[in-house]
This record gives sequence, C-alpha cells and structure tokens, in this order.
Amino acid sequence: MPSAHTFHIPVMGTCFTIDSPIRVARYGIASVISLVDDNLIEDVRKFYAARYNEPFTPIQKFDDDWRARRISAYLNLVNRIVEKQIDEVRSCAFNPGSEITKYFDFLPEGSLSKNMYKRMLAAKDPAIRAALQQELRTHVKPGRIDVNIMTKLDKPNVDRNGNPLPEQFSDALAALRGFAQSTINGAIELSAGFNRRLYTYIEEFADFYADTTGHFKKEIILKVSDYRSAITQGKFLAKKGLWVSEFRVESGLNCGGHAFAGSGNLMGPVLEEFKQKRQELIGQLSEFYREALKLKDKIVPAAQPVFRLTAQGGIGTASEDLFLKRYYGVVSTGWGSPFLLVPEAVQIDKETLEKLAAAGENDIFLSDVSPLNVAFNNLRNSLSELKKCQLITDGTPGSPCVLGHLATNTEFTKNPVCTASRTYQKLKLEALKAMGLPREEYEKQADMVTAKACICAQLGDGFYKNTDQDKRIGTFPAVCPGPNIAYFNRAASLKEMIDHIYGRGNIMPFPNRPHMFIRELKLNLDQFARLCTDKKPETPGRKDTSLDEFRQNLEEGINYYRSLAPLIIEETETARAKMMHELDTCSKRLAAL
Repeated sequence: MPSAHTFHIPVMGTCFTIDSPIRVARYGIASVISLVDDNLIEDVRKFYAARYNEPFTPIQKFDDDWRARRISAYLNLVNRIVEKQIDEVRSCAFNPGSEITKYFDFLPEGSLSKNMYKRMLAAKDPAIRAALQQELRTHVKPGRIDVNIMTKLDKPNVDRNGNPLPEQFSDALAALRGFAQSTINGAIELSAGFNRRLYTYIEEFADFYADTTGHFKKEIILKVSDYRSAITQGKFLAKKGLWVSEFRVESGLNCGGHAFAGSGNLMGPVLEEFKQKRQELIGQLSEFYREALKLKDKIVPAAQPVFRLTAQGGIGTASEDLFLKRYYGVVSTGWGSPFLLVPEAVQIDKETLEKLAAAGENDIFLSDVSPLNVAFNNLRNSLSELKKCQLITDGTPGSPCVLGHLATNTEFTKNPVCTASRTYQKLKLEALKAMGLPREEYEKQADMVTAKACICAQLGDGFYKNTDQDKRIGTFPAVCPGPNIAYFNRAASLKEMIDHIYGRGNIMPFPNRPHMFIRELKLNLDQFARLCTDKKPETPGRKDTSLDEFRQNLEEGINYYRSLAPLIIEETETARAKMMHELDTCSKRLAAL
C-alpha cells in the first residue's frame, strides 16, 4: 500500500486521531484510528453523519454484536467521506489555494508526482499544461486509513442481563471483527503486547490473506520496541499463514501514551538489528508463511513477501527524519506528539492545545496514572490531572467509571472494577487504614492507589469538549504527549508541520534540543536510576539479573552511538561534536549509578 508521503500520523489516545483520516487523508497522509472506545466511535459517527448528510441509525449497547457493528459502521462512513473528498480534490482547478494544489504542494520533494507537478507549473504550452494536469489528477490517492488495537485491552463482555458473552465478543476480538468486516483497505496496527487469542482470530478473515499478486485488502502492522518481539510475534502469525506487512519500531520511552521502558533497549541499536537481519527475518518468516498457506490450501503468492520498516517516537527535525530513512532504510516516520499542535489534523480542544504549546520539559512526566500499571506520559496541568488532584484534596479520590474497558480488578468486588474508579479507591484506602500501617508507609501506598485516573474515557473527552457535548459526567480531557512536545511552543498549520518534516521550514525554536537518540538515552538513564532506587532486596539463592541487563544494554547503546555519530551526515559537525560530548556525560552518569 504505497503512500504519497514519507511520514504518517500515529495513533494518539482514543480521540486525537479518531477523525484524522477525514481531516488529512485527502492529502495522501496516512493516519491511525484507535478502536478502544466504541461509545466515542458511535458518537463521532453520529456527528459526521449529520455533517455530511449521511443516514444514521444508532447501534445501542447490548444490541447484537454492538461493538463490532459500531466500529464497522464508523469505518465505512469514514471511507465514504474520504472517497467523496478525493473525487472533489481530483475535480478541482489547479488554482492557488485549491485542494488539488494543496495536495501536490504538500508532497515531498523528489517524488514522481511532485516532479510532474513542477513540470506542469513550468509548462508554457497550454496543451502540455492541460495534459499534465489531467495526468496529475490520476495521481491523487487517499492516505491509508489504519486502525489500532491495544492487545492488552481485551476485557470480556456481558449481555444486558449480565450474562458472559462468548470470547469472540471480548473488546479486542470484537474490534478486530469490526475492522475486518469494514470496507476499509488499510492495516490493523497491533500494539502493547502479544495476545495469542487475538492473533489466532485473525485467521478467520479472508481479507488478511494475499491474492495471487501478493496484494492484501487488509494488512497487519506490528508495533514493537525490539527485534526479539518482532521475530516472536512475526513467527506466530506466519505459522498461521498471516504476513506482517510492516514492523513499526517505536521508542519505548521517547513516545506518547503508554511508555514501555523494556530493558534499556535503545532505538538506534534496535533499528540497526533490523537493518542487519532484515533478509534473515524475511527468509525465516517467509518459510513458515508459505508452508502454512499450503497446509491451509490458500493462495501462495509467487513473489517473495517483504515488509516495510517504519519508525516513530521522539522525531523532531527534518535531519533526524532523513537519517532514519537513509541509514536504516525506514520508509515512513511517525510524527505523533508534534501533530497534537495541529488542530487541522487531530481532534483536540483549544484549552489542551494551549497547555501543550506552553509545556516545557518539566511539564511532561512519566506518571502512574494508567490502570494498566504501565508508565504513562502525562501533562502536569491537563484538565484530567488537575481534576484528579482536586478530588484527592477533597477526600473523594477516583474517577467515575463510565466505560469499563479497564475494569478487571476483583480484589473487593464480585464484578470487576477499574483501579482508577471511585469504588475501588475508596475500598482500597479503607483496607490500607485497617492495616494499621505507620503513617509514612500508609501515605506512600495511598499515593500509589490515588495516582490512577480514568484514561479510557478522559482521553476521548476532547471530542465532547470540542463539539460542545457534555454526555459524560463532566469533560476533563486527558492528554498523553511524548517528551518531544516540549520543543514545540505554538500551534501550527498543517502546511507548516509538513514543511517542517520535509525541511522546507522550521517551527522548532530550540536550537539546543538534544538529538532524538540522546534524549531517549537520557530518559532510559532516568528510568534506570528509578529502578536502582526502587530495587527490593534479592531473595536468598536467587539473583535478579534485570538491572544487569538494563545496564549492559545502556553501555552497549552508548558505545554504538559513539561509532554512529560520525556517520550522521545530516547533522552539522558542531551537532555531532555536541552529541559525542553528551554521550560522555551519559556514560559517566551510568558509571555513577
């Protein structure tokens, strides 16, 4: 599925990219929709059906297969809207500011379509100009519409009477079915872990199998933070006759949303391993893939299957973007957090946008807010965080649980509840008080309880705030920016951001910003320091090797970057020297730990 652009907009939260295809796909830009919140998806479908005069029949919760049907209905609507937009773009006149002119102005330099567009602009002969314009209209293609499933979010569901539904109606499996049964020709991006039940379920849908030409109606993308995870999951799928069309490498810590720190695996060394073992990986997966297809009596494509390598997490400059593509063979880069400052591209309320624009390095922090017990990048003064702190001060901590996607705890209740809910936190705090703990220990444990807050609902509240809807119990939008947002200090137009990515402009006013690899290294050093501080005494007779592995990966990463720095020719000599100096500083800090 070739793209007109060499960047994509990754999934962000539940609402930020919920309608990004409607906003940017007509310019050839790929983006990713979250499938977590089907209530939000249904409300967004109603909103856009009214805007585009499309019929709307509500799909109520507890209707037959409601979650999958809501997702399919919304994706089909998005697909129809984007198809109409593309037809309109193709029919535009090539006038300054028209949609078709924007389409080609936005394209990267050197692409076939951009070069033809420039020839058209330079053509003096009206007949040649008209012929080129007609040809250019056929080059207008929509950006890919992809969807994301966080594989850890796979809560079982019940019917209206509280009776358990079969496993195919769980959150993740229903979301997959919703995408598989939609008209979208995009990819499903699987992230946040290995869900065998979900991966096995993909086998049931014909669109994930290739035709004789090797074309897939629907593709599989694996978001990974290390090579080992890629080969493990890739083999599992290949043995079922399913091909991974793209490995999307994401920095574990220098990214938005949940931050999977791993064991000090740094982005550069991870990409290097993909670069060195690319053909080996294709060969191994291809062998399992072809054999599985034969056993299933499925079409075995004549051509050798390949995969795309993409990367995201902390990219902030055109030079970083270019280096990833030139040196590692990355075909597309994900620019997430910077697009939170582009209201043309994402769904974000004005107040949160202003707070993000004003945020500095200390305003973005790695929090314990997520009920998944995975570190979560957070904004200190987001409306969600301020509301959480106010509830704690008022003595009523916890969030109202309106969606229940993370309701899995049965410590105090028969029915599962979310650890961010008011119900759970009240019961847990009472239990802690009954233990008679010393005050300091009680406060420490209480803080760990009340740190949790609603994210599955509040990450979608920006849509309701933007559209003046208050359907839920108040709207207190949460936001999950990566640390990189600190180096952008204002809202930007779509054109400004695209020009920044392609090096045709610069909207980053921080010349001393550390290189993305150095920034990620420092974040991992911070994490290592926290682990050293929090480390519990070892059990006699057993040695915990996790810190040793973390340290070794950091040492090897520093050495790798020392050898790599002179090869980053996209940076100035001064910038490379600065990088070497920062590596020395990081090495000394690691030794001191």
